[in-house]
Amino acid sequence: MTFGLPLPVFLVVGVLIAGCGGGSTDRPAERASSQDAADLRVSTEEWKTDFSRHSVPLDEFRSGGPPRDGIPPIDEPRPVAIAAAEEWLEAREPVLVVEVGGRARAYPVQILVWHEIVNDRLGGRAIAVTYCPLCNSSLVFDRQVDGVGLLRFGTTGNLRHSDLVMWDDRTESWWQQLTAEAVVGELTGTRLEVLPSQTLSWDDFKARHPDGDVLSRDTGHDRQYGANPYESYDDPGTEPFLLEQEADRRLPAKERVVAVKERDGAVVVPFSRLARDPVAEIDVDGVPVVVLYKRGVLSPLDNAAIARSRDVGTAGTFDRRLKGRALSFEPVDDGRFRDRQTGSTWDVTGRAVAGPLSGRRLRPVVSDLQFWFAVAAFLPDARIVG
Repeated sequence: MTFGLPLPVFLVVGVLIAGCGGGSTDRPAERASSQDAADLRVSTEEWKTDFSRHSVPLDEFRSGGPPRDGIPPIDEPRPVAIAAAEEWLEAREPVLVVEVGGRARAYPVQILVWHEIVNDRLGGRAIAVTYCPLCNSSLVFDRQVDGVGLLRFGTTGNLRHSDLVMWDDRTESWWQQLTAEAVVGELTGTRLEVLPSQTLSWDDFKARHPDGDVLSRDTGHDRQYGANPYESYDDPGTEPFLLEQEADRRLPAKERVVAVKERDGAVVVPFSRLARDPVAEIDVDGVPVVVLYKRGVLSPLDNAAIARSRDVGTAGTFDRRLKGRALSFEPVDDGRFRDRQTGSTWDVTGRAVAGPLSGRRLRPVVSDLQFWFAVAAFLPDARIVG
């Protein structure tokens, strides 16, 4: 979305995490309210959305600037081999990594920052890969929804609490990216299944998935891939765009955090804590989870050229149980960890790379790396660890 900081003219004219299975059409009661389309402060022109059905106040939506699909989703992604992407991806650039059905694909954030949604297929599954620059949130959804069918997602051009609001091509319902839920329209209350994903450096993706492929720059759109249209947006001293409510001041608004959803909110681990101690062991609804942090991943929202941005690091979240035994971890060096039970060495992707457990993997836990204000806006009871 566009915002009030200086942006290239060509951009202007050109969550939270929810885990479940297969998408859900168990819809909660809609708001008993007299609100209708007249309460919206955004355009309803050419929308076929049923605005009489909604689970959130309609006056919370704001225009981000572009019209519907003015930030165009990628509907015909063309992946390429790793070797073909080497000439335009730098070693520490961030890529969002998705594994489905034994296939691994990297989605360069230098492309996602211009499109926000990729409607793709991977490992026999229809997925939507999403990124909201204003919240720094990356979430991957299953596009096949039980009782509804296959959905294609686009950008509404609108925001709620500064977060991306998507729309589907079947019912034109509006979907909140951070909560994976339809909040306006016929499908109100329907939730998407969120699939595990992880942000890695380009170098780490190549090392971990040498047979993987990469979303190419051949998107069908003319954009300055590699350039950051949100220069300095992640400056900790700046305020979020179009967040009208008071930001939760328990942490700086744009502190990067790892957020793991639980029944009554979320567990949040700040990056500032992980930079001091790169292992955090937390309990999420009774599941022992480990958060592993590694330096060496650049911010996509800092310098005008992503390849020259500062290092903010990355993290992964995993169920630390293996064959019924909970492992306990300690850092070895940057990006390597040791379990105290067997002395095996692990990497930030949850894979044992040396020792008695070499080759074993921990089960990924769905999480997101986003700005604190976004978590707090949607999950105000989130608890902070560290």
